[in-house]
Amino acid sequence: MIQGTYYKEWSRMLGRDMEFKVYGHAGTPVLALPARGGRFYDWENNGMPDAIAPLLNEGKVQLFCADSIDAESLLAGDTAPRRRAEMQEKYFNYLTSELAPRILTLNGAKKDTLLWAVGVDTGAYQAVNCCLRRPEVFAGAIGLSGLYDVSRFLGNAADDLVLRNAPLAYLAEDGLVDKKLLAKAEENALLLCAGQGSYEGDALVDTQAMADALTDCGLPVHLEVWGSDVSHDWYWWGKELNLFAARVFG
Repeated sequence: MIQGTYYKEWSRMLGRDMEFKVYGHAGTPVLALPARGGRFYDWENNGMPDAIAPLLNEGKVQLFCADSIDAESLLAGDTAPRRRAEMQEKYFNYLTSELAPRILTLNGAKKDTLLWAVGVDTGAYQAVNCCLRRPEVFAGAIGLSGLYDVSRFLGNAADDLVLRNAPLAYLAEDGLVDKKLLAKAEENALLLCAGQGSYEGDALVDTQAMADALTDCGLPVHLEVWGSDVSHDWYWWGKELNLFAARVFG
């Protein structure tokens, strides 16, 4: 089993300590986001670092598994939508303005190095949102069984903060993301995948919608829809990550 290094560091953005674990010693820095309500250790507990062990051991990838605050943002159904959106925006800023620079420092990255992001379930949404909104920080994203329609969590995108965190909505608008910069991305800069098996219904619909929204904007996206045996679980996410990581970082 791949061993990780544990960190617990203060986030000024969130006003609390945030935990994360690092796997590998060198290579492309990759921010990894958990499924909804998940924790930073879920990736390790479900064998995801092991799924890309050769890349980690060869120094081609360094994986940084972040924590979530979903209970206060996406899943905080007992609080007002605006409050949920505010917490999601704070989390986005934590990932892109605090954790991302810290990752580059720990990685020993050269100047102008860009990160990648990868996530599963709502973590796929977080990864893609980071990449689309901050293409000067993130080179690309891998979204596995993503839930990209955040209206089910945050409500109507008419609210400016919700819109800022709703990729299916903001891609249809002008001026909210730098589409010219995004259009210059590599062909495999955004890789989306979903299965057609158990509990993949929402993810399959959302993943297709996300791919269509990107295509409509002229942005590069690689979409794969796997078979009816491919369910919404870590077993399949490990197989998908193994394939896509080898393609991008191998």
